[in-house]
Amino acid sequence: MARIIPTTKNILIVAGDPSGDAHAASLIRALKARDPELSVTSIGGVRMQEVSSHFIYNLVSVGAVGFSEPFKNFFLWLKLIRLVRRYLEDKRPACVIAVDFYGFNHQLLGLAAHRNIPAFYYISPQVWASRPGRAARIARLVKEIFVIFPFEEEIYKKAGANVSFVGHPLLDLVPVPAHAKPEAPADNAFKIGILPGSRKTEIARHLSVFVEAFYRIKSAYPNSKAYVFAVPEFPDQKLVPALEQVEKYWSKDVEIVREQDYRVRSAMDFTFTCSGTATLENALMGIPMAVAYKMQKFTYAVASRVINIPYISLVNILLKKPAVKELIQEKANSDKLAQAALAILNSPPKAAAMRDELLTLRAMLGNPGAAARAAEKILAHLK
Repeated sequence: MARIIPTTKNILIVAGDPSGDAHAASLIRALKARDPELSVTSIGGVRMQEVSSHFIYNLVSVGAVGFSEPFKNFFLWLKLIRLVRRYLEDKRPACVIAVDFYGFNHQLLGLAAHRNIPAFYYISPQVWASRPGRAARIARLVKEIFVIFPFEEEIYKKAGANVSFVGHPLLDLVPVPAHAKPEAPADNAFKIGILPGSRKTEIARHLSVFVEAFYRIKSAYPNSKAYVFAVPEFPDQKLVPALEQVEKYWSKDVEIVREQDYRVRSAMDFTFTCSGTATLENALMGIPMAVAYKMQKFTYAVASRVINIPYISLVNILLKKPAVKELIQEKANSDKLAQAALAILNSPPKAAAMRDELLTLRAMLGNPGAAARAAEKILAHLK
């Protein structure tokens, strides 16, 4: 770890997944724009590394998902906890900021509280989906929580937290569609987006199934092409072997895309999407989709007992109805995914109706400027 000069202008910020990495990077930029003397040390991903003064570790590249997977990274997490403990004791930062990723960050918050270091939570855990008891624990450990869904404010207030709704950070990142898509592309050359997830376990379980579903669409619409949207932590050499598992795979049919500006994705006619932030990104661009999720049987058995919401996608949760098709476990197969896609692609009126409904979510998520509002509140606490 690089030598850091002790200063009250130093803060620590931690994220552990790709979406958290992007939003934490935006927060770091907002903090530094308001206080250029601020020194930011971070644990996260490549986006945070680009804007941080000091970077400790790329936690995003090894992030785990589910109930049993974290044990595979147990010793790494133990090492990082020791690094964080030493950092807090030696550097005494002005504050720590947790960004989502409760599994690691609740330990960070405990270490900070034990040393009387102020802490904040930006993009709080979705306690409304499972484990509501976490809200009270977080409330005890932080000075303020910055939530990104309006209904979360009341949940954390009831838990005794100082909480502010700052709006959803995706509103600053995801472009507003410039115009309505045409009824159908020329020669029915549909563009099919494939978003298999951001973690290695998700990619392993979803990528080949999504590609197989694409080839079922291609059998009906031969001019169609698939676009696999990949995160920086998973280079082509990790993705291509999974693609080659699909019997009909041909590289000219499937393009791997790496982008941060949504330019290519905004042109998709339909996407197969792993449940997560990507579903909301699609919705904000009005992209029709089917949502899927596959996990270990043990993980699913436990999740079924603790999750207390009827849907798995943020889109359906926010709209409070099955606006997009959801397929879980064995139902998340290429046949059912292709059927869901063709039901939309075969009917331009259905596609238009889904786009219009998805775009209503923009008005539900507040105004742009979430990172700026959170940064101003954090710096006000530190004065």
